[in-house]
Amino acid sequence: MSGAAKKEVLEVAGREVVVTNPQKLYFPAAGYTKLDVVRYYLAVADGAVRGVRGRPMALKRFVDGIDEPPFFQKRAPSSRPEWIETVRLSFPSGRTAEEVVVSDAAQLAWIVNLGCVDLNPHAIRAVDLDHPDELRIDLDPQPGIAWSQIREVAMVTRAVLEDMDLVAWPKTSGSRGIHVYARITPRWGFDDVRKAALAVAREVELRVPDLATAKWWKEERHGVFLDYNQNAKDRTVASAYSVRPTPDARVSMPVTWDELATCDPGDFTLKTAPDRFRERGDAHADIDRTTGALDALLALAARHATLGMGDAPWPPHYAKQEGEPARVMPSRAKLPARKQAPLVIVAKAALKNDALEGLERWKQRHPDAAAKLVPDDVLVDAMRGRFTAWYRIRVNLRHVPDAERPAAEPPDPDYTPTW
Repeated sequence: MSGAAKKEVLEVAGREVVVTNPQKLYFPAAGYTKLDVVRYYLAVADGAVRGVRGRPMALKRFVDGIDEPPFFQKRAPSSRPEWIETVRLSFPSGRTAEEVVVSDAAQLAWIVNLGCVDLNPHAIRAVDLDHPDELRIDLDPQPGIAWSQIREVAMVTRAVLEDMDLVAWPKTSGSRGIHVYARITPRWGFDDVRKAALAVAREVELRVPDLATAKWWKEERHGVFLDYNQNAKDRTVASAYSVRPTPDARVSMPVTWDELATCDPGDFTLKTAPDRFRERGDAHADIDRTTGALDALLALAARHATLGMGDAPWPPHYAKQEGEPARVMPSRAKLPARKQAPLVIVAKAALKNDALEGLERWKQRHPDAAAKLVPDDVLVDAMRGRFTAWYRIRVNLRHVPDAERPAAEPPDPDYTPTW
């Protein structure tokens, strides 16, 4: 194939898959093209398909590579091969959509050709859209938290799940965190699965309060946040073997618990993962054979409730839930109505790096205030509009005396998202 070729046809699982613009640069820093990404997924297809098989999937499309913002597409493209499977999914908003369901390597290659660098399946299977079969514990480190601390929280998460008669399967997130999954019998609805995840988060926090938190509001978090809301309906998480949009094309890598104790997440990339897969196979090959129940976790949630730990905040676009606490940031709830919380928006950008550069410029303009900030004072919010993702950075000035707080300024940059 010449460098100028506009497409390449691959034979995958007995089907022809067309890769359009195969030499389009998807990872400029590493030099990887769209075809490199497709060939990566084919090299690890057994593992990658295992992570998404039979699950509806939101399409997160980086059509111009990772240096440009992606857009989210819930509806399967109307122009698609007849062998692409779909299922009609309903969302908390009341809308419905036919979403793609991947069950083999050809279907996988087809969605990667659409620009799906990472894979974002729901926790349900197409055969039962109301009962998840996967409990997902997303360990989200706050700024300044070391990898060793994240691993320690993962080990405690494993212990909690095993105490609740569940088998825990770890993988690197492909970014800074760790995902811990447990297969469950599809008997419980989304609300109960979320309740079980919240019980895990709170139990881990009780065991290592200096390292872990179940607090939803970013201004209250410290250490590693266990994001229980990833188990709410319509939430997705990057699956096993997903290539993440990082400069080095890092991969969300399934590992054993012994490996987790010594590995570095930077070891797993689009370049290195195929050799590892070929030599060692899939560390999660047996995950579907370890199905467990939520009875013990839901009993734990009931015990937490007797201690005054009821429901916790839901994501903002969900309907208000019975028993949910006030959906308002604590800093605003604690201040008199006429007094504003000491939060300032310093940057809004389509790309995270652009937002972080805006933060550095703000610090240069206000060095005295910046010197008083602690890591938890910088809130990096990944915002998700209907079609696009973008980033907002806020600074909590709680440690800056009132008289020394910089006045609010227009964000730099000041991105206007597409809703």
